[in-house]
Amino acid sequence: MNKPLRRIAIFCGLLILTLLIRDNWLQYVRADSLKNDTNNRRVTIARYATPRGDIIVDGDPITGSTETKNNDLKYKRTYKNGPMWAPVTGFASQAFGATQLESIDDGILTGDDDRLFFRKTLDMITGKQQQGGNVVTTLNAAAQKAAYNGLKAQGGKGAVVALEPSTGKILALASYPSYDPSSFAGNSDADAKAWKSLLKKNNPNDPMQNRALRETYPPGSTFKVVTAAAALENGLYKSADENTDSPLPYIMPGTTTPLKNEGNIPCKNATLRVALKVSCNSVFGKIGADLGNDKMLAEAKKFGFDAEQFTPVRSNASVFSDKMDRSQTALSSIGQFNTAATPLQMAMVASAVANDGKLMKPYMVDELESSGLDPVAKTEPEELSRPLTPKNAQILQSMMETVVKEGTGQKAQIGGGVTVGGKTGTAQHGVENSANPYAWFISYAKLADGSSPVAVATVIEDDQANREDISGGGLAAPIAKSVMEAVINSKK
Repeated sequence: MNKPLRRIAIFCGLLILTLLIRDNWLQYVRADSLKNDTNNRRVTIARYATPRGDIIVDGDPITGSTETKNNDLKYKRTYKNGPMWAPVTGFASQAFGATQLESIDDGILTGDDDRLFFRKTLDMITGKQQQGGNVVTTLNAAAQKAAYNGLKAQGGKGAVVALEPSTGKILALASYPSYDPSSFAGNSDADAKAWKSLLKKNNPNDPMQNRALRETYPPGSTFKVVTAAAALENGLYKSADENTDSPLPYIMPGTTTPLKNEGNIPCKNATLRVALKVSCNSVFGKIGADLGNDKMLAEAKKFGFDAEQFTPVRSNASVFSDKMDRSQTALSSIGQFNTAATPLQMAMVASAVANDGKLMKPYMVDELESSGLDPVAKTEPEELSRPLTPKNAQILQSMMETVVKEGTGQKAQIGGGVTVGGKTGTAQHGVENSANPYAWFISYAKLADGSSPVAVATVIEDDQANREDISGGGLAAPIAKSVMEAVINSKK
């Protein structure tokens, strides 16, 4: 071969090699990024070419799919009782993407997940259209209905979370006001209009905010349960009925400012039981200052503070600050200053106490399954931490049960052999407490056999209510009671 032909052959060989490298780069290295590119219309068309699998509650689907008209995206998502379930499902929209379970488990729901390989292969051999799998939740339909209807009847804004203490299963996850994901599931002008109407900049009620997981509130006096746990765990006090070293008035360290109580309540040297029953700021503020920031922070972290939770939907981290002086620690120990918590977090606090000091990781997906109902993945309960010894947890249970029997939480009483433990909270809101406070209630129910099937956290924010009518025991406790009753009745 002469020299010019040899050069041409080498050049052509290099071109072929470059083409092969480029082809392999696109097909293997960049395959996932191209597949998930928002500008890849073919992927979007394929995603909506078949009905999605369903999200299941108590054996029944709370989602569905319907065929569209005059659209190259063949199927769109539908929802049953969409506003009630939106904090659980999130949304799947042809125009606006997906969130929460619809996004996290999108591969299962569309049938594209690698774990569905056998089912996809079988469908391909039989010529059957690809089908999505199902997401089976831990939710209890009756508890969710009680939570949502309670919030809706109350009005304003708020959230409820209910957990099964022994496993961490989420039984209810409600947020109000809410939205219907069906209203913008398609790709029409009407869907776009519905979407815009729900955005916070256009709707001050912010209905798409998941207040159960993504809103952090000052927990107010409900945080005193954490402070009481810290006192017991660190040996500051060893029982519920010994007198505390609590002067009245209590002047916060380094200041001339007294930490005031609400009304004329018996807080001077009160026992832990009495202090929790009547909600003494002075007693629990002094406990926090006496223990110090480090010990209080360590106990709060054992309950889950300062860490995001993944249920698998992400929940904001609740906050208990570091590097506070004793006065700031006192305020934080009664659920004020920088302390902030999600409703999920406070349900975790009640759950750990009810479960004899063992905190289980909260989760809302029980199982993933194929379209043929074959199990693909199963969530196993997982211990998260031990905030309390069993002995101290039982002491704290007796204190919380006194709150409901004799104190500020009496509207949560159930009876019929069911014992309820709880703690109310009315948390300051606004500059110098100028806005209406938040009303909190955390609780658990215990059956006659000693088991605890449910723990609940409820928060209400109502700007329109009369300020003097706002209390955790008055607004939040009745909702918690209805949720606990729903769970108990569903087990009969």
